[in-house]
Amino acid sequence: MYKTLLLFIFFSISAVSVFAQRQPDQVFNPAIKTIKLNKFGDPVSYPIINLNSTDLLELNFDDMAGGVKNYFYTYVLCNADWTPAQLSYFDYVKGYTQVRISTYRNASIALTKYTHYQANFPDRNCMPTKSGNYMLKVFVNGDTSKLAFTRRFLVVDQKISMAAQVLQPFNQQFYMTHHRLQVQLDTKNFDIRYPQQQVRVNVLQNYRWDNNLSLSSPTFIKQDMLQYSNENEMIMPAGKEFRWLNLRSFRLLGDRVRRQENTDSSFNLFVKEDLPRLPRQYFYYRDLNGLSINETIENINPLWNADYARVHFSFKPPGGIPIRNGQLVIMGELSNYGKDPDATMTFNNETGNYEASLFLKQGYYDYQYAIKEKTDAREKFSTTITENDTWETENIYMVLVYFRPLGGRYDELIGIRQFNSQFNRALR
Repeated sequence: MYKTLLLFIFFSISAVSVFAQRQPDQVFNPAIKTIKLNKFGDPVSYPIINLNSTDLLELNFDDMAGGVKNYFYTYVLCNADWTPAQLSYFDYVKGYTQVRISTYRNASIALTKYTHYQANFPDRNCMPTKSGNYMLKVFVNGDTSKLAFTRRFLVVDQKISMAAQVLQPFNQQFYMTHHRLQVQLDTKNFDIRYPQQQVRVNVLQNYRWDNNLSLSSPTFIKQDMLQYSNENEMIMPAGKEFRWLNLRSFRLLGDRVRRQENTDSSFNLFVKEDLPRLPRQYFYYRDLNGLSINETIENINPLWNADYARVHFSFKPPGGIPIRNGQLVIMGELSNYGKDPDATMTFNNETGNYEASLFLKQGYYDYQYAIKEKTDAREKFSTTITENDTWETENIYMVLVYFRPLGGRYDELIGIRQFNSQFNRALR
């Protein structure tokens, strides 16, 4: 009986460990900060490469523990829902099973000590050979069980063309607060026999996966065309433009920083108190749609000369009353879209504010306040109460089209289309 119990506990822990390692966009080592994965040379882009091309992705991250560690990376091919594909590693990668990250540099000038690591991939010795969703795993000393973090990236084999636009909903309840999407796939150059079983369409708003639309059945099927336009499925809260925070300098404070408390070894910056946004009140300004960029106004390299600060946020809920349903979090790339443990805010009964602090590198950041909910066995983040929704809001939408051949063992990514809601939308 005792041995049976031990075996049960062992396999339960192993199952949880395996499950955790399969999750994309997770940080397992709290010393890892400022992870950026993007197209080479474009820090405000989503990591996408074309299959069998010379496209490169750029990975940057900091290890606050300092010193030099042997970091390696590898890839895992995933299906449209981010479950691992039922393929051998060498079925989708040509070359080695792992590559060492050999470019690193210790921080200099900065008060905060860290080691910056950088890698450009795919490496010629480790090249994806199939399209689809990929999870990048970064680990220590060649041991994949010692994960530091994971990140998503996409490899596309563009086989179909598509059109997409944003319209105002017909439903008066959502007319002024939501975006209705319409996607049309041109399949004349690609044979799809059973679209309901073979094709899946994912739609992302501002590169967020927590609230993506996942569609398996077209609204209309015509010759050489699949259309997705069902208003009940193709509708998303529009939100509002992201709030901003300029941390390019810790000497010349940005307009959103109210005060600082610095010591000989650290910076502490306090952001002005944020309030819920008013319904229907809308002001357009250019934002990064939730992304961030590490840069400084000083003539230094932002990768290994930029400093870190403990940045304190405060948010006053309506009436100074705690939010009952869900947790309040800081949302955006700066907090790994709410997954960073420090992003969860706590209510201060004395001030009537929610408070949290993030350890951030010099740069320019977008952020919002969101309520974390758990539905359908996954976490979702809603900004309706904190930011409100307005039809005029500018968002970036990304449409991903997956295809699985009859008898296939993984989902191919055969089409990507990114579009802006203000330039690819039609009025009713």
